[in-house]
Amino acid sequence: MLESDRLVLRPWTHRPDDIDRLADLYAQPSHVRFLGAMREPVGRMVDNWSAHMAADPREFIAAIEVRKTGVVAGTVLYNLLPGEHHMEVGWRLHPDSEGHGYATEAGHMVIERGFRLGVPEVFALVVPKNIRSQRVCRRLGMAHLGRTTRYHATEYELFHLVSPRLRPNSVARTPQRARS
Repeated sequence: MLESDRLVLRPWTHRPDDIDRLADLYAQPSHVRFLGAMREPVGRMVDNWSAHMAADPREFIAAIEVRKTGVVAGTVLYNLLPGEHHMEVGWRLHPDSEGHGYATEAGHMVIERGFRLGVPEVFALVVPKNIRSQRVCRRLGMAHLGRTTRYHATEYELFHLVSPRLRPNSVARTPQRARS
């Protein structure tokens, strides 16, 4: 669990309120438009996320709970990119929780956790039309590297951030630069 003054990032559970909120989040038109329909039952997603976190302590997939209200605003993830050793940060917010800075704050929290664990760099993949998430990446200090299909068959905008402890004297090892 990670905590800030405003947010609690905690594991998803099988409690009915968590399952209902997660199902509602993944059914939102904005989610489906950018990331497609949910491919597995929500309970199985929670189980898979728990298994990923147990297998690799760098991974962290959590509910973003607003401390003041107890409402789950969305989810944040910090996990391995498919077929790679690179870590990815991502988020999904319920429309009723957008515009409050929760994605940026949760993103900062999980990125900093990863850097404390020794992760040298983190990436974000954003659907090209998802301008809001691209703005979050920029607020997180991530550099835009262009478009890529390296990790999925779909084209994504690729963002990158190097750990502060590596920035002064090193050049990040990045995936081949995609066309801009």
